[in-house]
Amino acid sequence: MKLRGSVLVILVLAAILTAGCGRKGQAPASAGPGPKHDQAVYVKEGPESPEANFLAADLTGFVHPTDPKEFTKLFHLPPVQQGRTGTCWAFAATSLLESELRRQGQAEVKLSEMHTVYWEYVEKARRFVREKGQSFLGQGSQPDSALVRIKQYGLVRESDYSGLPAGRTAHDHGALFREFREYLQGLAAGNAWDEAAAVSGVRAILDKHLGRPPARIDVDGRSLTPLEYLASLGLKPDDYVSFTSFLYGPFYAKCEYKVPDNWRRSQDYHNLPLYEFSLALLRALRRGYSTTLAVDFSEPGYLGLDDLAMVPTFDIPSQYIDQSSREYRFANGVSTDDHAVHCVGYIEEAKGNWFLIKDSWENAWWGRAKGYFFYQDDYVRLKCLMFMVHKDGVREMLEKFTAAE
Repeated sequence: MKLRGSVLVILVLAAILTAGCGRKGQAPASAGPGPKHDQAVYVKEGPESPEANFLAADLTGFVHPTDPKEFTKLFHLPPVQQGRTGTCWAFAATSLLESELRRQGQAEVKLSEMHTVYWEYVEKARRFVREKGQSFLGQGSQPDSALVRIKQYGLVRESDYSGLPAGRTAHDHGALFREFREYLQGLAAGNAWDEAAAVSGVRAILDKHLGRPPARIDVDGRSLTPLEYLASLGLKPDDYVSFTSFLYGPFYAKCEYKVPDNWRRSQDYHNLPLYEFSLALLRALRRGYSTTLAVDFSEPGYLGLDDLAMVPTFDIPSQYIDQSSREYRFANGVSTDDHAVHCVGYIEEAKGNWFLIKDSWENAWWGRAKGYFFYQDDYVRLKCLMFMVHKDGVREMLEKFTAAE
């Protein structure tokens, strides 16, 4: 009896040691294949990068779209570049409205992004003065803020106002914003809070760098103000709604989007659980409603040379992307509101969905699909922080907010 016990102990220890060796070395014959694990590599971030120092996902063996033609596409005008500016929010919102005009049966019209940018800068200065220097100053903003500005100041066409005076062909707001910021900071240092004088000074700076926006434009022989032109197009800025998915606010209620570029500190964002946030986006696209997205693009899976945004498993496996992992990355500053884009198409597959993104930033021109990115659904669930769409594309979601009230 004593001998049998010793043999049993030896056999158990042998089994444990064998199992340990199996985990470190070759898997036992009965074990199935393990989960796919992506590898990290250092590459050149862009075509002009001097060395391979960007940590990226190795895409070897990774199946993904390679051409915009693979997507179910919604109408949109060709991509344009924002240049050296932080005005992606205006480019995304303007592109959305151009698509909305066509969806609503109107003619194709290239609208001016810089008309909206000009007035956004003016209103940023106004708020800075009213709050005695406590309002955030930056080039960035949100697509819904662009619509607030359009409702206030109207729209014009690109041909009416390009924001490129003196024959310039590309946007660069470096000098403009330095002068803008230094002027307002000088007012703050001198405790000079005369709003009218401050706005006048800011407009002089904007006029020098962007040109003065037209008070009236000629449209088919009619002289219209920008607000009259907006009305003639039939676009209604109040018809667009924005969604978030954060644990810091109650679901099925509006909350603040807590990022610096929400400089107005707007609390008009509809907060949904992640599953419904993702579903609302996909349903809107299926119904023919394109959307703007606010995303984090400072990631190893955001690869301009490959036109691709994906989530590598060394960051987090797909099955672990949920409300908590999304919130964790936002709360600790890993997920940040870097960029705004226009979502103009989708692919639905059993292996996962993909989204076609019209992008104004320079890295969208590094790869083959000039002006486009392909976003994996995992990337949208983890790294898309907000989206905006026409209310008719998400009516059943909005009803849940009404019911909750």
